[in-house]
This record gives sequence, structure tokens and C-alpha cells, in this order.
Amino acid sequence: MLQEWATKATPRQREYLHGMLTAENDSRARSRRARLLTAARLPAAKSLDGYDWTAVGFPDGYGRQQLADLEFLDHAQDLILFGDVGTGKTHLATALAAEACQRGIPARYFTTSSLVMTLRRAKDTGRLDRELATLAKIPLLVLDELGYLPIDPEGARLLFQVISEAYEKRSLIITTNLEFSKWGTVFGDDNMAAAIIDRLVHHGRLLRFRGDSYRVSHALMK
Repeated sequence: MLQEWATKATPRQREYLHGMLTAENDSRARSRRARLLTAARLPAAKSLDGYDWTAVGFPDGYGRQQLADLEFLDHAQDLILFGDVGTGKTHLATALAAEACQRGIPARYFTTSSLVMTLRRAKDTGRLDRELATLAKIPLLVLDELGYLPIDPEGARLLFQVISEAYEKRSLIITTNLEFSKWGTVFGDDNMAAAIIDRLVHHGRLLRFRGDSYRVSHALMK
């Protein structure tokens, strides 16, 4: 019916119709982006604009442009942001998640400990399968601060389940200040840590962060 009306309309009417439909489409796109940003539960509003890249070391053949273009999402690849405290790992992870939302791609942020708590509560109330199914629909998961708090055996198994099920299907961004050789201390099981690392490095890239803490260098307390 709309096509028939447009065919019979005058040029001025078609111009008006085009403007009205364009405005409606833009409004829906803005609403979707806003919903995705809210659902992502990002800890703060961050952007790649003005981001200080001086602390970031990229692997060979991979750089800022590929990262900003979110190419890793097209191939369900993972990113490990590893390095010194306060060098911008969380900022970059959050900004990439926000950029995904701006492009209409669902994302979700967790600290690693909060994800484990969410999964444990779901398991205790018989909702674990439902929670895992919800996570499985999200193309990008951010797991922040891996290694900052220890994980008990049950939590480690639940976290392994999320990472294992994301393998080759969805992208993960993990921030950590622990080198791979110490991940066994986090999970309490060297074999489980090795299995997780094996999946992450297969289709993942390691970005190294070196430098002084931004928060310390800009602190009021000297």
C-alpha cells in the first residue's frame, strides 16, 4: 500500500514521505542504541575518541584501525588486555563495548567476580540454563579484572562454562594484570586454566599495556 501511494504521489508528497520515513528510521535506530547501551551495563560512559594509546602494545599485523572497526566481532575473535594497573585496559574494553552498541551490536559488561556471582545465584535458584542462554545471545561479553579476586572451584567451573560456550561463536574481551602462567592460581586448577587459555589464544589477540597508572599520576593525593 505504501509503495502504491508513493507511486501516485506528487514529487513534493514523495519528498515529504521520504523525510518522514527517514526521521522514523533514525528515531528507531537511536532508541535501539540507547536500549543496547542500557542493557550493556557499562560502568562508565567511555569512548575511543581521545583515548591515549601510548600504553598499548599491539601484536604484529594488528593495530588501532582494525580494533576501532570491531573486526574481531565479525569472526568471533577474543581480545586479552593484559598489563599494568591503571593503564587504560578497562577504559578500552568499555569503549569497544559502547562502540558495538552504537553500531547496533549487543554487548554486556561484567567484572569477572560479578559474573561468577550472577552465575552462582542463577544456579542456586535453578535458573542457570536460562542465564547461560541469555549470555549466549550476546555477541560481545566484557570480563573485567580477571585475577583481582580469587575464584572458588564452583565459580571457576561456571566461568569456564561461559568461556567454553563462547568459543568460536561470540567474542570476549578480558582484562587482567596476570600473565597466563599465573591463571592457575585464579581458577585453583592448572588444567582448567590451561583449557581456558587454549580456547582464548586460538582465535584471540593479546594487547599489552605498560606504563604508570593514570589514576596515580592524576591523583589529588600526592
